[in-house]
Order: sequence, then structure tokens, then C-alpha cells
Amino acid sequence: MIKVKAHLRPIVSRINMPTVLKTAMLPGDSAETLFIATQVGEVFYIRGGVIRTLLNISPRILKLGGSGGYDERGLLGLAFHPEFYSNGLFYLHFSAAGTQGPGALSGEFESFKPNPCDPKTLHLQWIHRESQYDHIDTVEEWVLQPNGQPQKRRTLLNIRRPFLNHNGVNSLNFSPETGRLVLTTGDGGSGYDPFNLSQNDMEIAGKIIEIDVGKNTFMYNPPVVTRFDELPVPIQETLTVIAKGVRNIPGISFQRVYNQYIKYVGIVGQDLVESIFSFVHYKPIPVTQLVQASAMNSEPDQQGFINFGWRGWEGAFPTSTIRGCSGNPTGDEKTIAYYNETVMTSARRLQPLVSYFHQDPRPDKFGGTALTGVQPYRGNGIPALTGSVVFTDLARSEGSRPPVRGVLAYSRAQTDCRPSDFSVIETDDPFGSQSAYYVSLGTNLDQTRLYLGVYGSMKVADFHQGSVFEIVP
Repeated sequence: MIKVKAHLRPIVSRINMPTVLKTAMLPGDSAETLFIATQVGEVFYIRGGVIRTLLNISPRILKLGGSGGYDERGLLGLAFHPEFYSNGLFYLHFSAAGTQGPGALSGEFESFKPNPCDPKTLHLQWIHRESQYDHIDTVEEWVLQPNGQPQKRRTLLNIRRPFLNHNGVNSLNFSPETGRLVLTTGDGGSGYDPFNLSQNDMEIAGKIIEIDVGKNTFMYNPPVVTRFDELPVPIQETLTVIAKGVRNIPGISFQRVYNQYIKYVGIVGQDLVESIFSFVHYKPIPVTQLVQASAMNSEPDQQGFINFGWRGWEGAFPTSTIRGCSGNPTGDEKTIAYYNETVMTSARRLQPLVSYFHQDPRPDKFGGTALTGVQPYRGNGIPALTGSVVFTDLARSEGSRPPVRGVLAYSRAQTDCRPSDFSVIETDDPFGSQSAYYVSLGTNLDQTRLYLGVYGSMKVADFHQGSVFEIVP
């Protein structure tokens, strides 16, 4: 692939962890404005080179950083209604204050790993959900009033989450095809999806969901749920499911090509590989149909329904656990085990467009850590990138020494439908001795400009170490 070089032009610095970067047209304005949402609950916008506050809901965000400072909760999604310029509507997804629970598995977080020598660990059930959970995520509708003050209008969903991680990020976007709000949810967390929530049709976790915000359910404080069949029917009727089999996800993006849209979805890997998927055609399933099929103990028609394969597949590879099971620990006997879902989803799953590994010795590649953003680029400012899909990884992992650096890369869809290659985008290094984790990637409305969010620490409680850059020639 063509080697691409770019420059990082600074826009703002010394902010908190930037989780969402996107533009919108403020009512009464004649140009787009860049908005920045931070994990701790702030929403900023840039006007005339000055950073201003649109909203600060930090008192309503769950206390972050309690597990050594690292956290995947907080303000995770921000989306503007397609008619925001005239109606002022926007949407937030965040982890609600006062909802901290003990977790779904006592003492388990990322440390959970299924044991092939103990089949019980392969078929865990999430029981006592009302008391054994980590937190509650909320999706809300807000309006920017004529006086410039934002006001909450209603709550769309309250979702109980089993663990603190895998809640998704950049989790709200509007579909230009349907005009509906799209919510992307991770599998609920820990590791290896211990309860197999992502493949269960009734579970909200591990899905891509469309919400018809034009339908008023007249329920302004819906119940806290984990499953679709726990929702009142008026709310079920606003929801359709686009896809399942999601592990963790930095959002969905749409690229218009002639009269149709390519959808790009990045799935964060477990131990081996990070993957980017693309699809054009899909068959969404109304939640009411899923609930009815479940009540009748049948399976809805899933022909054309998108399934990314997790937990049976990690990208293009079967999810495996490798462990020594011999009574003699010095021996070399190993057991390799696969979930039943590896076989069950092998023919139904979508193949990734491009994958990159956590270890890659090739000189022109890199070892990844976690995919943090995927955006199509339709601009002409960097001609070599025009028509490509650009992505970011949190940090290089192949034996790099401090200071840490994130990675910017790109790929293109192949006309022969084979998996695509990728190439690193070389940039200048304005960070000096400071670590630079690449935590978010955004674009403007017509996808001709790209924005990069960077943080100097992996810990959200290390405040004011964030910067936002525009990626320019």
C-alpha cells in the first residue's frame, strides 16, 4: 500500500479524556462546529479557536477510576439529530451516578478466562441481576433551547451492565439511511463474554440497535433492564436490532457510495487480533419479533442479519483457550478448547474487512493493543487516503519503551472480496516525553476532515492530559 504521511495540527489541549469527536451545525450558525465529549461528562465546542462548554453532566456520571484509575465507563456517546440545526435535539449515553454495584462475578473482572478443564466455566449464567451488576447505563434525549441552554427531555433506555468494561465508546450515531439513532453496545465486559450475552437474541449487550426517536412512548423514566423482553411494549416497538456478536466497539460509521452506504464497524479483540468489518446490505429484526420468537421458543428468520461471530470468533479466528491440564505441571501437554459458538456461528458470521494483530514482526506493520476509532475519509486534502477507511489503535505493543505512542493507519476494501491489507500513517510527533494514547477518532459531516483524540495516561482519573488534533497534509 502507498505510504502516507500526515501532520497533527493541535486544536485544544489540557482537557479530560476525549471520548467523542464530531461536528454539527448549531442553530443559527452558517458553519459546522467541532464538539468534544469527555469521559468525565463534559461536552465542549470550538468556536473562533476558543473552547466553550455546551454541557457538563459530570455530577450525573458514576465515580470513575476506582479500579486503579483505569475505567471504561463515563460519558460514552454523543449524537446530534439530523435536524439538530432546526430542532436542537441531541442524545447522550453515559454511566449513571449512584448506580455502582458489586459486579456480576465476585472478584472477577478482566481476570476471567474459561478453563477447558472445568466445563462449568464455559456455561456461566448471569443470575441475581438486580443485585449482581456493576452499573447502569442511560441513553437520554436533550434539547438545546432557544436561549442556548441545554435541557433534558426524556430517558430512552436504562441498561444494567454486568462489569465495568466493554460498554462501547462513540456509541451513538444517526443512520443516514433510516434516520434512526444507532446505539452500539459491548458484550458487558470481563473477558471472553462469560455469560455469552453477545449471541443471545434477548440480551441488549453485544448488539447494534436502532432507536426510532420519532416515536414517543410517553415513558420518560423507563425501567432498568438487561433484556429486550423486560422492556414495555411501547419501547420495544421503537427498537430494531442490526447486528449481534459484538465484543467491544468504538461505534459505527457510514460512508455514502453513490446511492447506498457502506457501514464500518470496529470490534476490539480479546488476546489476538483487532478487526474492522464492513457491510452494505443487512436485514434488521424488530425487537417485537425477537421477543415473540423467544416466547414461542423459536428462532426468527436471520437470513441477512449481521453476526460478527463473538464469542465464538475473534475476528477471522476461532476463539480458543489454551491451558495445561496435565497432572504433571512440568509436562508439555496442552488442551486447546473452543466454545460451542465457534461451530454454531461459523457459517453465519461476517468476515472482517481487515485485521491486525497484537504481535506483528513485519517492519511496515505494528502490534496493536485496542482499536479505538474507525472512520471513512472522503476528503482530497490527503489524496492518498481519499476513499479509504482510517483507524486508530490505543498504543503500539511490540516491546515499545516509554513514552507510549498510539497508531494511526488506513485500509481499503478489495474488489475481489479478500481481506484487505493496511498501512501505518506516519505523522510528526508533537508529544515529546509525554505518553500519547490514541483514544478517539472523529470526522466532520461530509467526512472530509479527520480529528484525533489523544490522552497522556491510561487512567481517566489523571485529569487534564487530553489533546485534540486535526489530521492534515
